[in-house]
Amino acid sequence: MSTRARVAALGGGTGLASLLRGLKRRAVDPTAIVTVTDDGGSSGRLRRELGMLPPGDIRNCLVALADDESLMGRLFQHRFEDGGLTGHSFGNLFLAAMTQVTERFDTAIEESSQVLKIRGDVVPSTLTDVRLWGEKAAGEHLVGETRIAGAAGACKRVWLDPEPAGHGKAVQAIAEADLVVLGPGSLFTSVLPHLAVPELAEAVAGAPGVRVYVCNVMTQPGETDGFDAVDHVDAILAAAPGSVDAIVVHDGPVDRATADRYAAEGQVSVVADHERLADRGVTVVGGDVAEAGALVRHDPEALAGVLMGLLEPGRP
Repeated sequence: MSTRARVAALGGGTGLASLLRGLKRRAVDPTAIVTVTDDGGSSGRLRRELGMLPPGDIRNCLVALADDESLMGRLFQHRFEDGGLTGHSFGNLFLAAMTQVTERFDTAIEESSQVLKIRGDVVPSTLTDVRLWGEKAAGEHLVGETRIAGAAGACKRVWLDPEPAGHGKAVQAIAEADLVVLGPGSLFTSVLPHLAVPELAEAVAGAPGVRVYVCNVMTQPGETDGFDAVDHVDAILAAAPGSVDAIVVHDGPVDRATADRYAAEGQVSVVADHERLADRGVTVVGGDVAEAGALVRHDPEALAGVLMGLLEPGRP
């Protein structure tokens, strides 16, 4: 039996893949639990044309857990630029073909994991073909991840239609994890869709391991306009009461020119009120976890280091 710590990381988009790149170099056994609500780009086209679950976020997580210099990993990320395949990545098409051959999306992921020789596991949150619905703060209801994120104004809540069953391996991974990580990623379109799966919400709320939310460094237009860290946590607790023990927040500089450019687009740094978070039973863990550069996103190594600290006895 492995003595390595078990980490269940729930997310989607590019944030989860970034976290996995840091975790795979640590003494942990990671399981990536990935949302299946993407309806844009290549994934959206394959959903509509083949009736399959979206492969893009799954592909990114598989590649993130593969060897950095793997030719197969680079091949999976290759995106066609000409002809009828324009916009599709090879990995998405591979997963689509494997799904048709095996007749199961999760089996296709397992087989692809073997091809890439990944360090960990990747599982979908559900095998149900779901649509993501969202309610904006102004009361407007929208359907589809792309429309929700693209419409002006903060979100209030999201839900799935139809209500899905959680994937058994995802539920098991959460129940057995020493550390359960929510995020990083878009709060309403990458994190909360997991908690809209009743079995996953129950598993996170009842998980014996440390439950930590990785808060975004900046607010996100169309989702978290005007949110501070408490607002982020409150949205999670509304979906799954008692599901957060700690929150990781960026405690470091953000390049001034970059911050000014983000501010011009309506994005500002997420502020953490320690006292109000403590009132909710949530411990604040600060760290310089943002990459330097033109984009404000989490640094894989720095974030993994902070999360590993949460596995130390007595924390949080």
